Amino acid sequence: QVQVVESGGGLVQPGGSLRLSCAASGVIFRSNIMGWYRQAPGKERELVATISTYGMTNYADPVKGRFTISRDNGKNTVDLQMTSLKPEDTAVYYCSVQQGSRIYWGQGTQVSVST
Repeated sequence: QVQVVESGGGLVQPGGSLRLSCAASGVIFRSNIMGWYRQAPGKERELVATISTYGMTNYADPVKGRFTISRDNGKNTVDLQMTSLKPEDTAVYYCSVQQGSRIYWGQGTQVSVST
């Protein structure tokens, strides 16, 4: 089993920055993919960014150039630095750990971008 816990999030004005953090614990494989997804009200959950154990990253087009994902393999943590935030970035952000055929999710953290 893998436990995933997010932290960070909150309310920020448009153009502002926010950092999300996530820690995974339990049975962690040597090779996995950690990432962030988000779900806005009335919409399906969508990919934000992922990063592999070897540092390969993948970003959704709407966040390219604004968000940066990073991880610490020794601590089993993954962070998401978000800059130039827009109202359309408002959503619940979920951390994920994919290893083998399974994906483990955190409980989600709210990010709200508004004046």
